Parts: sequence; C-alpha cells; structure tokens
Amino acid sequence: MKNYFDLTGNVAIVTGCSTGLGVQMAKALASCGATIVAVARRQNLLDEVCADITKEYNVPAIGLRCDITDTANIEEVVDTILEKFGRIDILINNAGTGAVAPAQDITDEQFENEFNIDLFGSFKFARSVAKKAMIPAKYGRIINISSMYGLVGNKIAPAAPYHAAKGGVVNLTRALAAEWGQYNITVNAICPGYFYTPLTEETLRSDFFVAHAKANIPVERYGNEGELDTAAIFLSSPASSYVTGVALPVDGGYTAM
Repeated sequence: MKNYFDLTGNVAIVTGCSTGLGVQMAKALASCGATIVAVARRQNLLDEVCADITKEYNVPAIGLRCDITDTANIEEVVDTILEKFGRIDILINNAGTGAVAPAQDITDEQFENEFNIDLFGSFKFARSVAKKAMIPAKYGRIINISSMYGLVGNKIAPAAPYHAAKGGVVNLTRALAAEWGQYNITVNAICPGYFYTPLTEETLRSDFFVAHAKANIPVERYGNEGELDTAAIFLSSPASSYVTGVALPVDGGYTAM
C-alpha cells in the first residue's frame, strides 16, 4: 500500500515551536518520518520539545533559537540548517502573537508589533528558505498559519491588528503561491479556529465560551489536540503537489456561518 504521507528524509522547520500548536504540528510531521527543526525564542523549551520528539518518534530533532523579526537571525538559522542537513523541504510559519483591545484603544506599537511578527516575520522566513533552499532544489512546501480571524471579523475578542495581519498572511500566501509555483513550491495557509492549548484552556472551558461555541460553531465545541495535525501533514506531503494558494479553515465550521 502506498503511504501518501511518508515524509522520511524531509527536513521541516516549524516556527513558534516551544509550546502549543507548533509542538503538535512538529510531532505530527515527525510521526511521518520528517527531521524536525524547532524554532522559537526560548532555547530551554526547544531543547525539551526536541528531546521528546527524538525519544517518541526516533527522528532527528534540533532546536534553534530565533527572533523572527530579526532578518539577520533568520538568515543565520537557515544557513545553520543547510550546513547541518543540506536541505529544507517544509516550512511551517507558526510563530505569532495577538493584541486584544478595542480598535479605538490600540496603540501604534501594538499594531506594528502584530505585523512585524505575524505577517512580516512569516514573509522573512519564507523568503530566506525559498531563496536559499527551495528554489535551488525546485521543491518545497510552505505552510503559513493564519487564523479563522484572517477570514472574518469578530465581536467576542476585539483584535483589529490580529485580523489585519492574519488577513495579510492569507493574501501573502496567494501571492507567494503564484510566484513560486514555477519552482514546484506550494504555499498554503491553515486558518485555525479556537483550539485548547495550555494558554487557552481555562478561558475556553468557561461557561461564557462554552455557550459561544454551541451558538457559533457547527460542531458546537472547540478544537482538541491533534485536530490540526492532519491538515499540516496533508499540506506538507509530496502528494499535495497540485494544492497551492489555499486558505484552509480548521475551525469546526465557524467560518461557514
């Protein structure tokens, strides 16, 4: 039987890979045989994540500290990966932040910070990986993590800079897909809804948010651990070669209503 999702020999970078969804997606790719390069700002957490991945999945995993707003730091990290492994097949741009406040109270600094991390940081990493590794190899899979809030507005947690930046990620994805398709590089976006993570669990299990899920999400609940993994595996696979420029909501149907 053909294994459509075998990633053995592929080298995958996952940014924002010290906690939460980034770690879950890295483990998903590792379960398919990929070598993992975990990138984030906290080296101690990266070391723990990589030790867990290597132990559980028996694949190489290294953690490299990187500030994705720092172009020189990104270039250094990409060079280090190429020196060690000689290739980069997959990039998941997962690192992000979120400023929550009424739009009329958002500061210039909050807006700029959101764009520097969520949008500009994703572009910088994609640019470096494409230029140095994927275009020369004529192969690549880039997955940008946007949000369902990159597709719609919301009233429950006002976050105009986040919406704007994640919406930018969606159209950046389309632009890069259009430019880099000639090099056999696919560029897609995943738009997650609310997921339980250590940072969100207490809030999402409150009576208010449970009621919100039942009223606004067709499956009437929030996302559980592992329910984002299959989208990441699919878009990372060599078999998804004719899928590019897509913004894929994984949101229990939230954006269908």
